Parts: sequence; structure tokens; C-alpha cells
Amino acid sequence: MSTRRASVAAGLIIAGILLIVIAFSTWYTVDESEQAVVITFGKADTPITESGLHFKLPWPIQHVEKLSKETFSLQFGYKQDASGELVSYDKETKMITGDEYIVLADLVVQWKITDPQKYLFNSQDPQEILHDATSASIRSVIGNSTIDAALTDGKAEIEGKTRELLTSLVATYDIGIAIQGVKLQDVELPNADVRASFTAVTDARETKNTKINEAKKYENKRKNEAIGEKDAIKSRSIGQKTARIEQALGDVALFNDLYAEYAKNKTITRQRLIIETLEQVLPKAKIYIMNDDGETVKYLPLQQLENQNQTPPPAEQKTEGGGN
Repeated sequence: MSTRRASVAAGLIIAGILLIVIAFSTWYTVDESEQAVVITFGKADTPITESGLHFKLPWPIQHVEKLSKETFSLQFGYKQDASGELVSYDKETKMITGDEYIVLADLVVQWKITDPQKYLFNSQDPQEILHDATSASIRSVIGNSTIDAALTDGKAEIEGKTRELLTSLVATYDIGIAIQGVKLQDVELPNADVRASFTAVTDARETKNTKINEAKKYENKRKNEAIGEKDAIKSRSIGQKTARIEQALGDVALFNDLYAEYAKNKTITRQRLIIETLEQVLPKAKIYIMNDDGETVKYLPLQQLENQNQTPPPAEQKTEGGGN
């Protein structure tokens, strides 16, 4: 009787344990930063991206694989050890440029899991595939670039081409991840002497560009000054042209007036023009009026009369004869 009771008690304990296991294995939670895949007898169901409490069949019928929604970083060419120090892998980053120079290039790839089902089942190690695809992409792009582009102003273009090629390879492999970005950390020459020489060449190139920019600045300055002088000359020329035209129009009007007077009395006008011309040509000469027979008129003080008309009267005058 006691043996039977012991067996029943043991069975109840086992049943209770099973019920507890079933109760705890049928419910699971998904955080906001997670996504889950329920696997039924080895077959993946539709991914669950909504956070909260979810139900599933107990193990071993179903089990859940949880994956992060966050962005991961793949460090190519270096890693951080436990103490936080960076450890470089020169063998991994050593590659040849299109003009046959050896460089060391390391980079960071930002990626996310976009299809948990493919990430879990389409490859055994998707991160290793991503690493190999990154290596193939950067080597291909560096192999088609020059040493100058890789070390100076071509890094942005190299990053863009590497991301484009890597995205294409990952899409071809169909491993459920998407490339978010590629950042080229550093590209350098493997030898210190070579680095120093190339740095000197780079400095010389920058000095050359600076001199070219200064020359262009001076050229633009002188060109603007020349344009300003040209505009000033043109403006003065237009002003002089306008003045000459106005003067010519005035001369024409004066000539027309003279001609009208001349038409009225030709003899007097002709004589007056002669006298005015003589006054302009010989401003200091004395003018006398003569008879037709060549004799000079004894007294006709034209200049004295004109000077008297121009001289202001004195403040006080005395009259002859003592009169007031």
C-alpha cells in the first residue's frame, strides 16, 4: 500500500513538473528592440516584430529564436580587445591599388537583420559571409583606384563604391541582412619611410593648389579692376560724346540764327562777323575805323569807350570849374 502511494506521489510530482515546464514554455516576451521567430519542428514561421507577451506551443513542439532589431557594426581590419585597446590585423587589411601600390585599409560596416528567417536558415554563419563580402568589396574597389585617390581626396568615392558593391553581394547571398553604411576608417602605407615620402608629396600638392588659388584670386582681382576701368572710360566717352553733340547742336543753332540775320542785312552782318573774328584772333590789338579811301578816321576811341563801360564809377568825383 505504501509502495503504491509512493508511486502515485512520484507520478504527481512528475506531472506537476511537466505542467510547470509546459506553463513556462508556452509564453514568451519580445522586447521593443527584438524580433522573434517561432520554429515548429524545425520550420520557421512568420517573424514576430511586435513587442509584448506571446503564446506558443510547448517545447519540443515549438521554440523561439530572438534576434535584435538594432544596428550592428562589423569592424574590418581591427578589433577591440577586452581592455578596450585596438588590435590591428595588417594581413587582413593589406591590399594593392590599381597602380600597384600596397596600402592598409580598414573600415566599419553598419548592418541590420531584416529577415530573421533567412538569417537563421539560409546560411550557417551569416556574419562570416558578411565579413568575406566586405573583404571582397573593399579589395575590388581599392584595386580599381589609384594610390592618390585612396590616400587623399578619393576616400568618399571609395566608401560609396564599396557600399554599393557590398549591398549587391549581400543581396545575392540572400542571408537576411541589409547594409546601412560603410565608413572607411583609415588608409595608409605600410612603411614609415614610404608614408613620410608620400606625405611630403601630398604637402607639395596642397602648396601647389594654394598657389593656384592665389593666382586665380589675383587674376580675378585684376580682371575686375580692368573691367571697372573699361566701364569708366566708356562712361567718360559717352559723356564726351553727348557734350560734343550738344555743342554741335548749339553751334548749328547759332549758325542758323546768324544766317537768318545775314539774310536780312548781309553787309552789316558780314562786317560784324569780321570785327568779332578780329577781336577773337587779336584780342590785344587796337581797332580803328578807316574811310574807303584808306585814310584813318581821326578819332573813334572804341576800346576806351568799351573800357569806360566796364570800369565801375569812383566813389567821389570832382567837376571842373569848382561846381557842385
